[in-house]
Amino acid sequence: MDATQIYREETFTDRKVGTIRRLTPTAADGSVDSARAVIYVGQAQVMTPMGALPISFELEAPSLDVAIEKFGAAAEQAVHQTMQELQEMRREQASSLVIPDGAGGALPNSSDLLGRGRTRR
Repeated sequence: MDATQIYREETFTDRKVGTIRRLTPTAADGSVDSARAVIYVGQAQVMTPMGALPISFELEAPSLDVAIEKFGAAAEQAVHQTMQELQEMRREQASSLVIPDGAGGALPNSSDLLGRGRTRR
């Protein structure tokens, strides 16, 4: 572990919409490191046909009450961005399919490979 990047983590939830994690910078001795900013991270789940998809996003906020205020808009933006990334991944995967040539990908005749059946000139 990097002793200069330690955080104390607290979790807040309304048990309906999502969770906010407050990461308080901490020195290796356990005291609060006031030289670094507190980080708020929102977490929510989106239901898809394949099950729940967890979404995490940083909340630019100076306090918990502001993080709560910003949660809805930030979650909506994170869901939108995640859906765009999933669509792009699908497009990339679809374009990487290998389609055989007109011969149907058939292998050459084994006698041709061995030089049999040919006459030399």
